[in-house]
Amino acid sequence: QVQLVESGGGLVQAGGSLRLSCAASGRTFMSYAMGWFRQAPGKEREFVASITWSGFRIVYADSVRGRFTISRDNAKNTVYLQMSSLKPEDTAVYYCAGGGVAAGRLERDFASWGQGTQVTVSS
Repeated sequence: QVQLVESGGGLVQAGGSLRLSCAASGRTFMSYAMGWFRQAPGKEREFVASITWSGFRIVYADSVRGRFTISRDNAKNTVYLQMSSLKPEDTAVYYCAGGGVAAGRLERDFASWGQGTQVTVSS
């Protein structure tokens, strides 16, 4: 089991940037795909981005492609989500997902979840 702890959330104005981090511990981090999901108030959790263990394959949701960048540093057991040109509709709790076998888009593609970090974008 991979333990995941997110950080880096906060309040930012529209058009601003934030970088989320997810520190992993437990089983061999670098062997698994990682991802980011988010859940806005009153909505279901949705896929944001995912990355294979090598970083060779990266997948983005259409709503964030070109604005968000997922990356990982296997030496630091950390995955990042760089968010730019933020919009009020990006406001959500962002969850790190780990233990994936591929860069999937579905929650069932991942075995471990963090507690989430709040991102609020003001207009």
